[in-house]
Amino acid sequence: MKTKVLIFSVLFAFISTLNIANAQNKKSNKVMSKKILFVVTSHDKKGNTNEPTGYYLGEVSHPWEVLHSAGYDIDFVSPKGGKAPVDGLNLEDAVNKEFWENKEYRTKIENTMKPSEVDPSKYAAIFYAGGHGTMWDFPDNTELQNIARKIYENNGIVSAVCHGPSALVNLKLSNGKYLIEGKKVNAFTNEEETAVKLENVVPFLLEDKLKERRAIFEKSGLWQNHVVADGRLITGQNPQSAKSVGEEILKQLKQK
Repeated sequence: MKTKVLIFSVLFAFISTLNIANAQNKKSNKVMSKKILFVVTSHDKKGNTNEPTGYYLGEVSHPWEVLHSAGYDIDFVSPKGGKAPVDGLNLEDAVNKEFWENKEYRTKIENTMKPSEVDPSKYAAIFYAGGHGTMWDFPDNTELQNIARKIYENNGIVSAVCHGPSALVNLKLSNGKYLIEGKKVNAFTNEEETAVKLENVVPFLLEDKLKERRAIFEKSGLWQNHVVADGRLITGQNPQSAKSVGEEILKQLKQK
């Protein structure tokens, strides 16, 4: 009888341990799936003009507001890590103000991670915010490319807005093909670059470079909200499209 009691006690303890472990794993997976990585530029000058630039605040705050409100935890990384330079610091925009005055996220974006500190397996999506600075430090950053590739090939989402798609022009998958090849994309257009008189300042025209990579470029008129989703690749045209990119990311995450 004592032997039977002992056996049942051991079995009960073993089953309890398994249940606890399963619960912890589920909790861990849930936390991991609720994390999104925002990428912002470290570059603070527009070419040789000496004019300041950086990430465009509205292109961070508006997607952040959509995703943060839905319960997603957002981390920030930049090519150099540390404090990211900001452009478009318009605090009359209520969402910009909400983000800028949020102590947790203000601290995060002023203390961004370095790419080497990022574990891609923790993130369900990566989002590249725009701002002209991205044109200088996103395209050739192989560390960021590796992070995005791993997230995408782990069934995650790759997204970007405005000049953020500059991060996609050299991004290749494990099979050696460009991620954007044959896919519908969208970004800051040639006409918009000309309208802000920076077509001869940026190192290349983003629309043209995306087309060179055999992407299918779609666009609307100047400053129109335009978002393109092709599978798990989501891109937006300009600052006016930032919130809609966030909404499309959220839509796809909910479907998953």
